[in-house]
Amino acid sequence: QVQLVESGGGLVQPGGSLRLSCAASGASFSINLMGWYRQAPGKQRELVATITNGGSTNYAESVKGRSTISRDNAKNTVYLQMNSLEPEDTAVYYCHAKYFVTNYWGQGTQVTVSS
Repeated sequence: QVQLVESGGGLVQPGGSLRLSCAASGASFSINLMGWYRQAPGKQRELVATITNGGSTNYAESVKGRSTISRDNAKNTVYLQMNSLEPEDTAVYYCHAKYFVTNYWGQGTQVTVSS
């Protein structure tokens, strides 16, 4: 059983930056895929970015160029650096991990972009 714990959310002004972290525990091997999804009020959960344990990344068009996903495989930790934040980025951000064939989710961390 893999547990995911997110941190780093909060309130930030438009144009500001945030760094989200997600630490995974309970995995005996490197987690093959980790990433971030988000869900805004009244909307479906959507992909933000993913990264494999080999370092291949994938970004949603809405965050491409403004966000960077990275990971520390030794710590099974994934990070999301978000810059030039916009009010439209306001959402609950969820960490995701795919370990073998099972998907795991964190509890979510709120990101609010507002002046």
